[in-house]
Amino acid sequence: MLTTTTLILVLGRIADLVGRRRLYLAGILVFLVASLACGFAPDAAVLIGARLVQGVGAAAIVTNTTALLTDVFPESILSLGLGVNATVAAVGQVVGPIVGGLVAESLGWRWIFLAGVPVSLAGLLWSIRLVPRVARPRTGERLDVPGAVLSVAAVGLLVAAVSTGGSSGWSSPPAVASGVGAVVLGWVFVRTQRRVAHPLVDPSIFRDRATITLFSAAGLCALSSYALVLLASLTFQAVSGKDAVEAALWVLPTPIGTTVAAASAGVLARRVPARTLSTIGMLLIAVGAAVLAVSLADDGAYGWTAVGLGAVGVGTGVFMTPSTSALMVRVPVHRRGIANAIRSALQNAGFLFSTALGLAIATSGLSAAQQSAAYDGSLLALSTAEVQAFVDGVRSAALTFAGCAALGALIVAFGPFGPPDREAPVRPDTSGPVPEAGASG
Repeated sequence: MLTTTTLILVLGRIADLVGRRRLYLAGILVFLVASLACGFAPDAAVLIGARLVQGVGAAAIVTNTTALLTDVFPESILSLGLGVNATVAAVGQVVGPIVGGLVAESLGWRWIFLAGVPVSLAGLLWSIRLVPRVARPRTGERLDVPGAVLSVAAVGLLVAAVSTGGSSGWSSPPAVASGVGAVVLGWVFVRTQRRVAHPLVDPSIFRDRATITLFSAAGLCALSSYALVLLASLTFQAVSGKDAVEAALWVLPTPIGTTVAAASAGVLARRVPARTLSTIGMLLIAVGAAVLAVSLADDGAYGWTAVGLGAVGVGTGVFMTPSTSALMVRVPVHRRGIANAIRSALQNAGFLFSTALGLAIATSGLSAAQQSAAYDGSLLALSTAEVQAFVDGVRSAALTFAGCAALGALIVAFGPFGPPDREAPVRPDTSGPVPEAGASG
C-alpha cells in the first residue's frame, strides 16, 4: 500500500510520456515476478521486499486501467466500460478474502501468491494481444525527476504520519516529524510545479473548476465509506462476540451492494446525468452511515445494520462509475494518465485517512492497550464500561462519515459540473504524432 500510494502520481505521469500500454504491460510483468518471489521467499525480509516490488507493479496497473478504458471506449458507452471495470473490482473485494482464506487454510500462505501467477500470466498475454497501441502526441516533454522525488517523499511521509499517528499517538515524535515533513515537502512540490517547464502535475488541470469538483468528491467518497466496514467488523467481534470469519460474512452487504450498483450504474449512466447519479451515490453513503450510527452494536437490529452496510456499498458503486467517466472525458488525451493518477492518489489518501480517523474516534474512550489492539486489527476482552465507550465512539465515527458524505453530495450537486473541456492546454510539437514503440502503420 505504501509503495503503490507513493508511486501513483509518478507512474501516471510516466504513462503519459512513454505510453499507457507499455507501462501497463510492464506493471503486470513486475507484479507477476514479484508474486513468484513472495511465494518462494525464504524469510520475512525477502517477503517484505517482494511485497514492495508488487506495489510498484500494482501502481503501474492502477494508474493505467481507467485511462486505457477511456482511450478504447467511445464516449457514448464509456460509462458501460467503466461500470464493468468497477464491477470486476467489487467482485474481487468479495471473492478475494474468501478464496485467500480457503487457499491459506488448505494449501498454506505461499499459495496466496503463487495461485495468482497463472492469472497474471493470462492477463499479460491477453493484454499484449488486445490492448491497442495508441498514437501519442509528440510534446517534447520530459519527466520532472526532482518533482517525482519530492512527490514520493511527501506522500510517503504523509502515509507514515497517518499510520504512526493512529498506533503511537498523534503527538508522538514520529507522527509529528512525519506530518511536518509531509507538509514542508508538499509545499516545496507545489511551488516547484509552477516553475518547471514540464511539471509532474500540470497546474492547468486545476484551472478547470469542474475537475476540482470531481477530484474533491472522489476523496470524500473514499473518506466517508472505507472505514465503515472496518468499524462494523470490529464491532461484531468486540461487542457481539463474532470471530473474524463470521464478522467478514456479516459485512458482506457492502461489497455485494457495490458489485450490484457498479454493474447497474454503467447502464444507468447512459441515460441519467452523471451529476445526478454521483449525488445519489453520496447521499446513499450518508444515509447508510447514519443508519449504522444507530443500529451498530444492537444484535437485535442487524437487519437495519445490513441495510446501512448495503446502502454504503450501493452508494459507492453508484458514485464511482459516472464520476470517473465525467472526469476522464474532461481532460485531454495527453493528460489522462496523470489525471487518473491524481484521482487514484486522492482515493488512496481517503482510504488512509478514513481508517485513521475512524479508529481514532472509535477508540478515543479506550485504554492505551485497547487502542493498540484495535489498530492491530483486534480487540482484547472489554469491560462493560469499555464496551459502551467503544460503541459510543463507533457511532460518533459513523456520524462523522455521514457528514463527510453529505458534504460530498452538496459539492457534486451544486459545484461546477459542466461539459468536457476540449480546449485544455497542450504543449504541441510540430513533428506530429508518434506511435508507441512497436506500433505498426
